[in-house]
Amino acid sequence: MSSRFSGALQITNLDDFITPSQECIKPVEIQKTLTKTGAKIIIQEDGAYTELGESKSAEKLQKVAITLADCLACSGCITSAESVLVTQQSHEELLRVFDANRNHGQNGKVGDRKFIVVSLSVQPILSLAEHYKLQPEEAARKLAGYFYELGADTVLDMTAADDFVLLETAKEFVERYKSAQDGIQNQLPMLSSSCPGWVCYAEKTHGNFILPYISVTKSPQQIMGSIVKYHLAEMKGFAPEQIYHVTLMPCYDKKLEASRQDFYNSLKETRDVDCVITSIELQQMLSERGTPLDEISERDIERPFGLYHEQCDNVVLGHRGLGSGGYADFIFDYAARNLFQQSGVTIEFRNLRNPDFQEAVLERDGIVLLRFAITNGFRNIQNLVQKLKKRKCLYHYVEVMACPAGCLNGGAQIRPQNDLQPRELALKLETVYRQLPQCDPEKNEVVRRLYKSWLGGEHSDKSLAFFHTQYHEIKKMDTALAIKW
Repeated sequence: MSSRFSGALQITNLDDFITPSQECIKPVEIQKTLTKTGAKIIIQEDGAYTELGESKSAEKLQKVAITLADCLACSGCITSAESVLVTQQSHEELLRVFDANRNHGQNGKVGDRKFIVVSLSVQPILSLAEHYKLQPEEAARKLAGYFYELGADTVLDMTAADDFVLLETAKEFVERYKSAQDGIQNQLPMLSSSCPGWVCYAEKTHGNFILPYISVTKSPQQIMGSIVKYHLAEMKGFAPEQIYHVTLMPCYDKKLEASRQDFYNSLKETRDVDCVITSIELQQMLSERGTPLDEISERDIERPFGLYHEQCDNVVLGHRGLGSGGYADFIFDYAARNLFQQSGVTIEFRNLRNPDFQEAVLERDGIVLLRFAITNGFRNIQNLVQKLKKRKCLYHYVEVMACPAGCLNGGAQIRPQNDLQPRELALKLETVYRQLPQCDPEKNEVVRRLYKSWLGGEHSDKSLAFFHTQYHEIKKMDTALAIKW
């Protein structure tokens, strides 16, 4: 299967050849043998490899398994080499967990059973709704029905996590802006951090030069992981390690993000997100089952923390701005109000070089107060980095996404049909996203309650621990066999 990781992860001096014993952090162990002749290897009907020794005895060979955590610790990056086996982040693994849960229940081993929580993000909901010709709300409830049929205990939407990210990022920007005015270096431009493809590229390619500019606020997926493992678990009477948390995402790079050591609790031996399933993988699961999504019975999505807004009962909500989450729009408006006391500003992003590079400016008396940009796609990311290196970047904040057209066109979204081009499909989904009921993070009742009852305030140590993270430079390891002559 070809890799669908973001272009930013695949394009940086990579090819499909890996010299395992020299470059990989998990080298292939070569067993020494006393035989003088080469071994004969036979491929079995099930695809297994068997080695025949001199005595004609057959020995089944073990596959080399490399996890996403291993790849993240390496100085290279994800390639499309079939020898890299991604474990613990596949729909096969998810189905195995569901089966194991059912077996534990039948055998009476309740203590070994996992409490399975599934969190649905808006972009794959829209992708699946478009593919199966459903309304977004209908698609979300049918997805809930499907996961409950598989054995999920709770299915949630991610609006609370989306809103937490917007609020935390906006507050972080205001603090950085004030620090920059006080002369502290490397505060601006602040670059968004919700795209794991972009973050992984920055860590491995530009390292400590670029990392100080990247927001330290977690992505919605990881904030949802904190909410599920450390608040919902407590509400339900479980320890974090008893929860198995699954997220439905538009991007394969989210698997990389969930596998980061920063999001692993070594004391509890659990990750904030245990398994990431993408739109394409879910479509494959439905296809293997032989039942399309439109034939699945609808179920309610649970609201364990209450309604977001009393007047809105929808579970599929959007935000003002582009379908990646509306970061630039919300932070622009928040900063205008909290830094310059300008309310109700009109935010108009205009295209510059291409539709994936947009800019918005706030002026007062001819003086530029704020200059924001939206940068999607690797070509525009490269231009942004070059401007930073030349100290010619004039922006205060940049929303950065590795995929052209942003998250609605994520690498794991369902591919277009009927000769429709990817950008045309992305624009179609963007139109649907803008028609969704919009959620205002500052008026979200669930967010207010969680800040007060669970976190102990917006600026508490607990909120910093659960909602912020850090990034690390990964230096290139030069070995003789890795040099391209």
